Amino acid sequence: MKSDINNREDIILLVDTFYAKVQQNNKIGPIFNNIAKVDWSHHLPKMYDFWESILFGKAIYKGNPMLTHFALREKANLHQEEFNTWKALFFDTVDTLFAGENAEIIKQKAQSIADLMHFKLNAPKPKINIV
Repeated sequence: MKSDINNREDIILLVDTFYAKVQQNNKIGPIFNNIAKVDWSHHLPKMYDFWESILFGKAIYKGNPMLTHFALREKANLHQEEFNTWKALFFDTVDTLFAGENAEIIKQKAQSIADLMHFKLNAPKPKINIV
């Protein structure tokens, strides 16, 4: 029987496994590897802190992921298809490794974060009428 996500070591396993899948994915791998040119030795520890903060409420993550993604949007498609691929890989990784309340919570949080990020990156810009 699979265990739940209970600590930072579980977060590290999840993040490492997930991003290994991301790097190999034909749809979003090139965005991470070739366009964003992610330095994985720098990125992965940030993601450990991010998900530990999200799931366990620890204020250890320092950063603004929206700014990074706004800059990336200028170089790559970050539309529904890319976000759906990201979510499918994340959910599959969680379900492969873990089962339990925290596993379900982290999937819900990932869904909310991805959907909000997609909205913010792709929302139509308001037209300004000068009278």
